[in-house]
Amino acid sequence: MKNSLILFVFVNLLFACNSSNEVTKETVKAAVMEKVTDTKQLRHVVLFKFKDGTAAEDIQKVEAAFSALPSKIPQIKDYEWGINNSPEGLEKGFTHCFFLTFESEADRAIYLPHPDHKAFGAVLTPFLDDVLVVDYWVK
Repeated sequence: MKNSLILFVFVNLLFACNSSNEVTKETVKAAVMEKVTDTKQLRHVVLFKFKDGTAAEDIQKVEAAFSALPSKIPQIKDYEWGINNSPEGLEKGFTHCFFLTFESEADRAIYLPHPDHKAFGAVLTPFLDDVLVVDYWVK
């Protein structure tokens, strides 16, 4: 996506310097934007519900261990996480959401059995009451 944005900026600069091209600026912009929005991304959403009485320090260890995975597993293209703050009361005890992005199902297939992912599971398991995972292709 960064490359597409750089291309978009470059094309705009090119047309700003030379407006006599046969190809219109709008045509090139449309082609670049189509490429930007055509990028497929596989999202991997993970929700955790911790066991009652889990110490804050233990939850912080889990957070840190999960947050270390992108630096250990190159197939993870993007990562973010947060703690539920919805006022709706529909979280069913799930407090933590982790959001990973992969470029392909093959990348996800490398991530799932990866030794660092398995090691993270060993950190998490003693404190985990429930987990919910949803994967989807970005539309």
